[in-house]
Amino acid sequence: MSLYHGIACRRKFFWCYRLLSTYVTKTRYLFELKEDDDSCKKAQQTGAFYLFHSLAPLLQTSAHQYLAPRHSLLELERLLGKFGQDARRIEDSVLIGCSEQQEAWFALDLGLDSSFSLSASLHKPEMETELKGSFIELRKALFQLNARDASLLSTAQALLRWHDAHQFCSRSGQPTKKNVAGSKRVCPSNNIIYYPQMAPVVITLVSDGTRCLLARQSSFPKGMYSALAGFCDIGESVEETIHREVAEEVGLEVESLQYYASQHWPFPSGSLMIACHATVKPGQTEIQVNLRELETAAWFSHDEVATALKRKGPYTQQQNGTFPFWLPPKLAISHQLIKEWVEKQTCSSLPA
Repeated sequence: MSLYHGIACRRKFFWCYRLLSTYVTKTRYLFELKEDDDSCKKAQQTGAFYLFHSLAPLLQTSAHQYLAPRHSLLELERLLGKFGQDARRIEDSVLIGCSEQQEAWFALDLGLDSSFSLSASLHKPEMETELKGSFIELRKALFQLNARDASLLSTAQALLRWHDAHQFCSRSGQPTKKNVAGSKRVCPSNNIIYYPQMAPVVITLVSDGTRCLLARQSSFPKGMYSALAGFCDIGESVEETIHREVAEEVGLEVESLQYYASQHWPFPSGSLMIACHATVKPGQTEIQVNLRELETAAWFSHDEVATALKRKGPYTQQQNGTFPFWLPPKLAISHQLIKEWVEKQTCSSLPA
């Protein structure tokens, strides 16, 4: 009997833990806000708002790092009133997350056209002076943000951009209406529901066993190399995309694949980066660069890549006119993918 009682207590504790799990509670709360307009409006009363202007987040500088200030609903209403704007403009905000204490976080763009604005947009210089910050392009600021702000602002920008680009129904041509949370848009004339979407992108680190292949596009900062990347085509699996992209870009045939991790990436308009390792067939390592896709590509040794991982910016032009070989910053999944390859190579070279 005592044994049965002990098992029952353990089971009860397990299910209580499951029910009280912070992650589960937080996830269920966000789901409620996305599905229930009244709950989301109530959450706005005690929530916090991140501000944007034409998709650029409001940031403040502190100790060589950017910080993303937050504003309460009352502060936002006062701000809009000061600039002669309708407080209903807050209805353009989108839900981007919440704290463990269930403080909801929203994002609002003051520079995009709004049905509630008296003019096309609020002027940026006046807003920056009032808010004691600057609206900075996220691509320029991303790697100087802490991990939480970087994730939240990336989510916010992707959602704000999607809503700005999907204001009309593709079937009826009529204006669509977003729900309070911004988790969907609905066409009132035919009830078609549109959900925000991400484009799947594979990012692949190709290796021949002792070297890895890195490439650069002309749009990259000088000296920076990264893993191969490309969008998935309609009808393709991740595996098929990797095989095709490697063949297209560098003329190599992939032999084996291994999934590593994934990451949301806000550029160019919201992507899901699916990172994988790949190896090429032995003896088939001659690169044929597709110059319509890449500027250059090359094999790099373990030592070269390990040294590049240790480099810290800024990266300036050297006396011979070249730039040092460097890799994407730590926040990018390509950096983590390359780092894992270096660590595996290091471990495999150690004596047993």
